[in-house]
Amino acid sequence: MSKLTLSTAWQALSAHYAEIEPLHMRELFAADPARFDTLSLKFGSLLLDYSKNRITEHTRKLLIDLAVHAGLPASIERQFNGEKINNTEQRAVLHTALRNRSDRPVLFNGVDVMPDVRRVLSLMRVFSDQVRSGAHTGYTGRAITDIVNIGIGGSDLGPLMVCEALKCYASPALRAHFVSNVDASQLTETLKKLDAETTLFIVSSKTFTTQETLTNARSARAWLVEKLGSEDAVASHFAAVSTNLAATASFGINPDNVFEFWDWVGGRYSLWSAIGLPIALFIGMDRFEELLAGAHAMDEHFRSAPLEENMPVLMGMLGIWYGNFFATSSNAVLPYDQYLHRFAAYLQQLDMESNGKGVDRDGQPVDYDTGMAVWGEAGTNGQHAFYQLIHQGTRMIPADFLAPVHSQNPLGEHHAILLANCFAQTEALMIGKTSDEARTELVAQGLSGAELEALLPHKVFSGNKPTNTLLFDRLDPHTLGMLIALYEQKVFVQGIVWNINSFDQWGVELGKQLASKILPELQDGKIGTQHDDSTRHLIEYYRKNR
Repeated sequence: MSKLTLSTAWQALSAHYAEIEPLHMRELFAADPARFDTLSLKFGSLLLDYSKNRITEHTRKLLIDLAVHAGLPASIERQFNGEKINNTEQRAVLHTALRNRSDRPVLFNGVDVMPDVRRVLSLMRVFSDQVRSGAHTGYTGRAITDIVNIGIGGSDLGPLMVCEALKCYASPALRAHFVSNVDASQLTETLKKLDAETTLFIVSSKTFTTQETLTNARSARAWLVEKLGSEDAVASHFAAVSTNLAATASFGINPDNVFEFWDWVGGRYSLWSAIGLPIALFIGMDRFEELLAGAHAMDEHFRSAPLEENMPVLMGMLGIWYGNFFATSSNAVLPYDQYLHRFAAYLQQLDMESNGKGVDRDGQPVDYDTGMAVWGEAGTNGQHAFYQLIHQGTRMIPADFLAPVHSQNPLGEHHAILLANCFAQTEALMIGKTSDEARTELVAQGLSGAELEALLPHKVFSGNKPTNTLLFDRLDPHTLGMLIALYEQKVFVQGIVWNINSFDQWGVELGKQLASKILPELQDGKIGTQHDDSTRHLIEYYRKNR
């Protein structure tokens, strides 16, 4: 057994689980009329109700004890202080510096990074203001109407999610598009909608060598040159977020339109950097800085609040409670706000790429589960798709429900109906429906005898399904920044407790390496002998039938 599972804190939780597991949340609520007051937390515009969890105050104490045992308070400071906590790549993890709105310096290798951060933000402001005002025009002198972000992973998921979430704040004169998949269909369908004279492409790749991104960028460039009839057009219609100035210059991008970011910014944590340029263009730099301010507010809360009153800590430790003691394997994220329809997809990379690790920071195999599969869909759509599994399936699936008190688009009874569904789902998942309750309902409907007995088991809901509810005033940039940072720091908390490196992603590299070997074989090169029988036959089948 590992040091973690042998620890007194872990063993105490194991013993406590045996006491909690048989209890139903109905009993817990009945025993404590003030349970909501005890197990909820408000910070700024966010309310976290975690009372519908299979916990007591003692559970919370034991979870905090485990976090303290894992050295979480010191690790939080190490993150903010720029220490190289990404130990496999010897890098600091300073996305928090990108949204630092205080005058506090942030040191990396003894040098304050904040002047560079502010310089790039200033350059982003100048460029976004020029595009949005029409001062920056295309090759033929027409104003830009469409922005196409070309990236993948963190260079796509974050900006795409934020632009969708804050669409109601966007300039009516601009449309944002995102191309990430190397499947030509995505780029082709996007280009069909565009006028080359009024389109601006942003190519986001730190090294300017990412295969999928550069393939899409070169094809977009060829389309632009063909439509406008000149290589010179590229300088007016392309910008880049990269550190490879030689490669961007060779591509034809004006050096003034190239924005840098740094090694201490991980891809899935990079929307706060120049990777967020499409966000700044779409909603304006003032709104982008409100997004940064919201994230900074959550960072300050995470850094200073006592652990037992700390939103990211509580959410992170609840995830450990279910993943490691109840053996749950997935977490549903269910926003009751259509603008957040890409939020779960964004969190998939944030959580699963960060904490999908099988060895600890010392390279030793772990003997406990890490990470969860994250999935979800906007409510109420999900209710008519997969909620059945959560309600009556055999696997327990902890779920986060997110909802605004005020809609960005008040219309009749729409929002009241939306929230009624949200609150009803968390209540139904908690209380379920007993056999006696189901029987009473069926009798009231006129059923009896064998017919009633046959239907009865299908009408019973076990309940006792855990949920968190996050309510916020409305989905504005500041609130969205808080929400994203909340989940970022939740992931950090879990990585510290599990003693894994949440900031590398070596598993992603293996597929890339093998793809680079297979590509020339698909293009009539000699098929290598290193492949397994299945892969070799798939390559041969493609070559025969293409």
